[in-house]
Amino acid sequence: MTALICGSMAYDNIMVFHDQFKNHILPDKVHMLNVSFLVPEMRREFGGCAGNIAYNLKLLGGDPLPMATVGRDFEPYAKWIKECGINDSHLRVVENSLTGQAFITTDMDDNQITAFHPGAMSFSHENKIGHAKGVSLGIVSPDGRDGMLEHATQFAEAGIPFIFDPGQGLPMFDGDDLLKFVEQATWVTVNDYEAELLEARTGKSPHELAEMVEALIVTRGAKGSYIYTSEHRLEIPAAEVSKINDPTGCGDAYRAGLIYGLMNNMDWETTGRVASLAGAIKIEHHGTQNHHYSFDEFKSRFHKAFDYHIEGI
Repeated sequence: MTALICGSMAYDNIMVFHDQFKNHILPDKVHMLNVSFLVPEMRREFGGCAGNIAYNLKLLGGDPLPMATVGRDFEPYAKWIKECGINDSHLRVVENSLTGQAFITTDMDDNQITAFHPGAMSFSHENKIGHAKGVSLGIVSPDGRDGMLEHATQFAEAGIPFIFDPGQGLPMFDGDDLLKFVEQATWVTVNDYEAELLEARTGKSPHELAEMVEALIVTRGAKGSYIYTSEHRLEIPAAEVSKINDPTGCGDAYRAGLIYGLMNNMDWETTGRVASLAGAIKIEHHGTQNHHYSFDEFKSRFHKAFDYHIEGI
């Protein structure tokens, strides 16, 4: 079974400022801001929602097929994708564009200033769901606006069940857009902040949204997650972590766990816990694709975290 993962591929340029932004930004001068921060630490990571989800799904033993538009600078990332054994046949290079780029500066209070250049993401609508064969399930994750709209419609028209994961792309859509996404999707997943924004823009509560799909999944960070179905709300606990190093990409790891559970016909209690553990493992590592584990290691940690074994893994 293959999961088609529509979304962004990006480079994350992460810089650390060894001070606090507040010490260098004068409140009465924000209308004429002109500041520069010395960042002795910098690293470049492979990222983007499609890349992160595919990476984590591959770790779980799934068969991810990322679909994205990338730029002429994609070669280092392409090499990494191949090393991971991920199918790259639907990563389309846009020669006159750069791959999406995030420039993230973090201070000692964990405040962040981020600039994002979408680059080739703006051409994501040129990829077509129908070009991918043998797909049993899909996800529409943050990407170019037109691409997200068209891919959701194409999944629905093809009769392929899919997850709608608006993520940081949610502000691009009004209430009517979002309701159409929900009507087309089989499942919807958001974090707690996005859930409030989704409710405000659609005028529908989580329970009402859950009536429109098979499940609405809301992640809540260290508090775990909720899975709303038409019958009830399940509370999924967070998996215990040994340390918190970097929350970036934890949501994508969680979504990979959801996809794995759905593709293996697991019940929601188990699917949610697989997703929770995938996110917990990620948070213990810097970057979004620097963690590694085997099936046996995941099974052992799952049993330790939740006190039962899962079938088929």
